[in-house]
Amino acid sequence: MEGGPGSSMSPPILQDVHSDSFVSGNSGGDGSPLVSRLRKLLFRRMLVGVSDGRFFLGVFHCIDKQGNIILQDAVEYRSIRQSSSSPMEQRCLGLILIPARCRSSCHVECSIDEQMSLLSLNK
Repeated sequence: MEGGPGSSMSPPILQDVHSDSFVSGNSGGDGSPLVSRLRKLLFRRMLVGVSDGRFFLGVFHCIDKQGNIILQDAVEYRSIRQSSSSPMEQRCLGLILIPARCRSSCHVECSIDEQMSLLSLNK
């Protein structure tokens, strides 16, 4: 992982991903801009929040037409108590599927340089 302990590189940051924009009614072939954007996300660390307050951190493996996300080497994080300042409990899950209807947020890890290039493309 970039920016790990002992690394002189800038720490990675999370890029907000609106996966609903990748899942559309049209089929979109391999040459589709949405497919190429999605391919750039493959095998990156992704943090996905679900509606019950849990978060899953894992490697983005795939997404289907319905918007279900599969993460590999996933770790679940959840609050032990109801208060927002309570410590997080974690457990390793492995390969998981997160249904689109449960997903509340989705972020992908990227370098600061990548983030800057994405911002310049949006102008």
